[in-house]
Amino acid sequence: MTVRLHDKSLPLKLALSPTLALGEAYMDGRITIESGSIRDLLRIATSNLQALDEHPMQVIRSKIATFAPLRGRRNHKAQSRRNVAHHYDLSGTLYDLFLDSDRQYSCGYFPQGTESLDEGQAAKKRHLAAKLLLSPDQRLLDIGCGWGGLALELARTHGVSVRGITLSREQLQVARSRAEQEDFADQVRFDMLDYRDIDERFDRIVSVGMFEHVGPSHYDMFFSTIARSLAPDGIGVIHSIGRRSPPGSDDPWISKYIFPGGYVPALSEVLGAAERSGLWVTDVEILRLHYADTLLHWYDRFQQNRARACALYDERFCRMWEFYLAACEMAFRQGDLMVFQLQVTRRRDAVPRTRDYMFAAETGR
Repeated sequence: MTVRLHDKSLPLKLALSPTLALGEAYMDGRITIESGSIRDLLRIATSNLQALDEHPMQVIRSKIATFAPLRGRRNHKAQSRRNVAHHYDLSGTLYDLFLDSDRQYSCGYFPQGTESLDEGQAAKKRHLAAKLLLSPDQRLLDIGCGWGGLALELARTHGVSVRGITLSREQLQVARSRAEQEDFADQVRFDMLDYRDIDERFDRIVSVGMFEHVGPSHYDMFFSTIARSLAPDGIGVIHSIGRRSPPGSDDPWISKYIFPGGYVPALSEVLGAAERSGLWVTDVEILRLHYADTLLHWYDRFQQNRARACALYDERFCRMWEFYLAACEMAFRQGDLMVFQLQVTRRRDAVPRTRDYMFAAETGR
């Protein structure tokens, strides 16, 4: 591939802050790719991340980061709403350009790795339902319900009543409209509500793709909320991006342009908070390549609809969005990011002794 730099100061900036400088230069057109794609460039750039991690400058940055993961991530309620609006209140038409038909904006589930995007997202919903052990008489809370797809699917296929909460006005409007159109308004209720303000108990709680926005200083609050909001024999499942490495800092470009206030947790941070809440951690699953596959589907779909995205926004936005999708794919494919699904209960015997029930529910056997 061929890359051209149009800014004499760019090499120094790349050395001092590689991802921030590269992302901004690509957005602004100060770096152009004359053959190949931004995805090709990022694949090459991330192909030997272990060697980069051992570079003296990176070692220093990492040591500093371990002392400062909480800085800038005190997501009080007003800040949380602003952070959510920055990303999730963009035009719904944009998300239709690259998401599946149900607008699932989180990691899909690709057991074979050859499934289509819609198949992978449908499989993800079945996978979560299997871990929740659902039955028609239950009440379920969906924390960070997105556009309502998971809540409606669980109500439709398992007969549960659902309360979905979000901080996105755009998502709330769409979710409520979908519930009305599908005649589920009496069974599925969507509200603009912060998780810290939940004042009910539920048989089941699910949270998909929301925990990344909580922030380390609020992990104890999050899990204590789960603990007090679950019925004594209740089950909760948290699906979130995580890192295989110890606690650290996040990518500065992603934090500045895509997910302000976001933080990718280490399992040591998550499990520590769960322990302090008094909950039982009854199952942990690590999905390693599933989000890389999801992001590749999104990237390809975005490229197919790039002209429409440019008409919605502009060329700089499109360059930002394709950098975001490609960079995140490589972080999962070649970096240290993964997805974890954490099942928690208040009672040790709230779920069966083995995982066989999950496979039975998922496969119908």
